[in-house]
Amino acid sequence: MLEGLGALVGGRLRLWRFDGRALRLAAGPDPGWSHSLPDGPGRVHTPSGEVWLQPVAEVEGFWLEVGGDAERSVRGAALTLPAISAILDAERNRGFLTEELSSRYEEIDLLYAISEILGQTVRLEEATRTIVREVSTVVGARRASIMVHDEAAGLLRTVAARGFGTEGLAPVSLDDEQSIAARVYREQRVIAYDPPVPGAITNPDDRRGYRGQAFLSVPICYGATDAPVRCVGVINLTDRIGGDRFTASDRKLVTAVANQIGAAVENARLVERDLQQQRLSQELQLAHDLQLKLLPSPSVLAGDAQVAARCFPALSVGGDFYTFTRLGRGRVGVMMGDVSSHGFSAALVMALVMAAAGIHAAASLTPDETLAALQESLATELATTEMYFTVFYGVLDPLTRRLSYASAGHPYAFRVPRQGDPERLEATAPPLGLGTIGPIHRRQLPWTLGGDLLVLWTDGLVDARNDDGESFGETRLLECVCAMRTESPDAIVEAVLADAEAFGSRPIDDRTILVMRI
Repeated sequence: MLEGLGALVGGRLRLWRFDGRALRLAAGPDPGWSHSLPDGPGRVHTPSGEVWLQPVAEVEGFWLEVGGDAERSVRGAALTLPAISAILDAERNRGFLTEELSSRYEEIDLLYAISEILGQTVRLEEATRTIVREVSTVVGARRASIMVHDEAAGLLRTVAARGFGTEGLAPVSLDDEQSIAARVYREQRVIAYDPPVPGAITNPDDRRGYRGQAFLSVPICYGATDAPVRCVGVINLTDRIGGDRFTASDRKLVTAVANQIGAAVENARLVERDLQQQRLSQELQLAHDLQLKLLPSPSVLAGDAQVAARCFPALSVGGDFYTFTRLGRGRVGVMMGDVSSHGFSAALVMALVMAAAGIHAAASLTPDETLAALQESLATELATTEMYFTVFYGVLDPLTRRLSYASAGHPYAFRVPRQGDPERLEATAPPLGLGTIGPIHRRQLPWTLGGDLLVLWTDGLVDARNDDGESFGETRLLECVCAMRTESPDAIVEAVLADAEAFGSRPIDDRTILVMRI
């Protein structure tokens, strides 16, 4: 290039560049010597004779040398400088563009890599560790961290870091005025610091101990479709290699990464929430199955009595219970109860009652003595839980053909004869655990073997309401039992449940029914 321009102007051309100490040859034939930096354009003596030396004004640091006589060299410099300046400027722009493309390639490659990372795992801690390493490498940060909002605790917790450990690192309160990370979270905006004066603190959390370095903190945001954008965490970078500031390009890149992380954080939370729901559902189903296993099978009384029973908790578990026991010489004990409320608290009390009832009923005590013993053994638990329960306990004796019973506030107990109206078995004491401990009375009535039915249920069955707000009611239940009274207990129970279902009742409490014939 210089040879062609030299031929046009009739002189030899060389291009020199200042390296901080002297002019070094950049283009043209090597003369074997170099120039010292002159004060300005003019004639310069060289071992090869005088030359004209002039700076390329548009491109800093470059000087043009034109050989030949004085007049020709000055004219040659004037003619060639614009062309050389344009060429150098184009070369510089090409270098800038190459550098910019290289930088963009790194950024695009980083975003692609992060997409791959987030697509291959739902474990947030695992993904963020890799992301912190990749981002800090591309933007040249020695230290970096990702903090995620703990919604339950209202704190920012560090889930991944580079350049320092996270062990024992205290979470940051969202209201912490000393924490830049908390401020970035609250304001949902980027905060960046240039290298400050020595000794100044520029730290997302002053407890991290960053001092005197450039710092960049970017909010991690997420916004679902048709939902407002919200902040879910913060990404922090500091200690820029070389000590200079983070560029606008760095900010754009980290913001793009933060948006990807935001979607990943939300996805990880949804996955974790779904897993928790699945685990909870499995545990509830297990609790439901275990509770129903506490209730005895009708086969326990095979040969002594015909019995059918069904229990349906309103939730996975509930407070309704029943039990029956062989007491010898053909006698059968049967108990049904209803713990106040429903759900796990009622189920726990129900399990205690079942355990105690099994002990006291097996002692062959009378029904009133059994309930009194039950009340005494559970007094502390009922007082501490502030719960109570209704309970009916009856003993059917085929030898004396009598029913002996005690009822602690349980109104849903009936004798249904083969003919005639049902007879309510009135309560003989208030519910156990409700008020002070008082006497429990016992009642007896004759029993027709093979004809009379003992029918017990809990309030959830008759209190269930249809869409019009009407309850299924005691009358409908007894009418169904009376219509089926000659059938087997199983057939009677199924008929009652079918009527309740056809009525369209919506259960709001545990539902239990038991029918026995002896």
